[in-house]
Amino acid sequence: QVQLVESGGGLVQPGGSLRLSCAASGSIYSINTMGWYRQAPGKQRELVAVISSGGSTNYADSVKGRFTISRDNEKKTVYLQMNSLKPEDTAVYYCNANIVLASSGSYRLYWGQGTQVTVSS
Repeated sequence: QVQLVESGGGLVQPGGSLRLSCAASGSIYSINTMGWYRQAPGKQRELVAVISSGGSTNYADSVKGRFTISRDNEKKTVYLQMNSLKPEDTAVYYCNANIVLASSGSYRLYWGQGTQVTVSS
């Protein structure tokens, strides 16, 4: 059983910053892409950013220039540095990762539990 444990969410004022972390654990053989999604109340879950095993990145247009995704392969952790936060960024943020378990032969997508980010004065 793979677990993705998120941390770093909270309440921040507009223009502020937060850094989210998501650490994978379990009998992991390898991790391919890792990413962040978010879901606001009443809305669909949407892609925020993804990062490949080689470090290439892709961002939603709404966060380009403000958010940075990174990863530490030794720690099996993906990060999301969020700067210049806006009220529109308020959502539950979920990390995910394509992971091959030691007992498996193919990649499967796993999700974190979600962490609340609230941007408000």
